Amino acid sequence: MKTFTTEQLAEILGKHKAWRLGEEGGEHADLSGANLRGANLIGANLIGANLSYANLSGANLSDANLIDANLIGANLIGANLIGANLSYANLSGANLSGVRSWSGVSGNCHQVKAVQADIWPVTYTADHMQIGCQLHLITEWWAFGAAEISRMDSKATAWWSVWKPILQTIIAASPAVPGGAEKESEEEAA
Repeated sequence: MKTFTTEQLAEILGKHKAWRLGEEGGEHADLSGANLRGANLIGANLIGANLSYANLSGANLSDANLIDANLIGANLIGANLIGANLSYANLSGANLSGVRSWSGVSGNCHQVKAVQADIWPVTYTADHMQIGCQLHLITEWWAFGAAEISRMDSKATAWWSVWKPILQTIIAASPAVPGGAEKESEEEAA
């Protein structure tokens, strides 16, 4: 597995930015197979970067721009994805277990899905759902009683009475694909 110093990583990100802007000396970031465990990538512009099979466990990717990034087989265990933009990112085979927070994450419409439900953002995977700052298993959300919901926030009970059935319908109609599952081909979907 490739390892990079902080300076090397900064240089790669700088060249990637130049590449995205069409500037001379720019290079597409290829961090495939890289050991980026615990890396500080807050706000990093990784649009279209190749991070396939990278070890991003415990990495801080908050507010990172990962639009169209290749994250096939990436290890994201315990990564911080608060505010990360995963639109069109390929997360096939990625390990998303133990992600610390999905708050503000823009999903990729496959393994990670996001909706704004009135006052709270809702992000869900195949087995977890985060509403505002509360992250729980989806099955736990459906089982929570009024007392448990009311302890989360003073506005939660009224909100939950309206949004629970709506979220159940959304998730049933458009479930997230489990991490590690391959994306359906268009032929299979047709």
